[in-house]
Amino acid sequence: MKSIQIVSCVVTMLFVLTSQYCFGGLPNDMNATTKDPVDDSKYAIVVHGGAGFAPDVYPPELNDQRFQAMEQALQIGVEILSNGGSSMEAVESVVVFLEDHPLFNAGKGAVFNQVGGHELDASIMDGQSLACGGIAGVTTIKNPIKLARLVMVETPHVLLVGNGAEAFADRTELERVANEWFDTERTREAWELLNKRQENKGNTREQSLHHLETGSYMGTVGCCALDRAGNLAAATSTGGMTNKKFGRVGDTPIIGAGTYANNRSCAISCTGFGEEFIRHVVAYDIAARMTYKSQSLKEATEEVLSKVLKSGDGGIIGVDREGNVVMEFNSGGMPRAAADSTGRFDVYWHK
Repeated sequence: MKSIQIVSCVVTMLFVLTSQYCFGGLPNDMNATTKDPVDDSKYAIVVHGGAGFAPDVYPPELNDQRFQAMEQALQIGVEILSNGGSSMEAVESVVVFLEDHPLFNAGKGAVFNQVGGHELDASIMDGQSLACGGIAGVTTIKNPIKLARLVMVETPHVLLVGNGAEAFADRTELERVANEWFDTERTREAWELLNKRQENKGNTREQSLHHLETGSYMGTVGCCALDRAGNLAAATSTGGMTNKKFGRVGDTPIIGAGTYANNRSCAISCTGFGEEFIRHVVAYDIAARMTYKSQSLKEATEEVLSKVLKSGDGGIIGVDREGNVVMEFNSGGMPRAAADSTGRFDVYWHK
């Protein structure tokens, strides 16, 4: 008798579920995890080429070249996003392009450290999963951002440094180069000039930030993007500070300081005097202000730049989950660019 009752109950339940499915969907409690449809028409991207000096410090032809490079970088990201590519693919591809361009302090064109070599840092973060990867102090990786992404996807770690990062790279197929490959005449002149100025003056923050007519001091490159699936990502890469000592590492490879992305709020990439961005955990602070204080991306960014950081410390780019972008700085200048699915395509450097 009990067996007949059990079979009867099962049949009844199957009938109810089948009826609901065919004529009205599943019961409410079984629809609890249903997601709203994604707006697959919206995307946005923002790029920076490093906070530092104003355009009038550089020759006009150099400014034109930098402007054109930013325009090309932005177009690379737009093509990926407009064709349905992921935000992770977009930010990595844009940063790779800028690492390969000799006018930016990342990859080719990275500044010289105190002993006349190059130590490069990079990080990348996926706002959907919070997966992230960073590398610091590498010397032979042609595109550090690629290694940072491999740290994210192929290891359980977040940050690899120096010889350990190089050893991990040995297990990959990433292109390697001699350290001298990163040299450029412009960055060598900047390094030599700074050495002359610091011979009897030490290496204070104020002296370090003094204008160098031949090259940038604080440059970094970065990109943030929102893709059509609604996912955010951020990536940042740098050669660090001219004449840096003792294996110094700045904010760029530090998740939460120089790079951060979270689909709940925004994606951020920072550039400038890295020690200040680390002390104030700037990238995460902006996301936290949005989450806990309900500030907009613009409000949070402007407040951090004006009330937390000092004048001249650097710049911040970001994009939120609605596709709003910021490109703010309190330094002399910052090459920057932004585009989105509305047709916006803006590049700023000559002013």
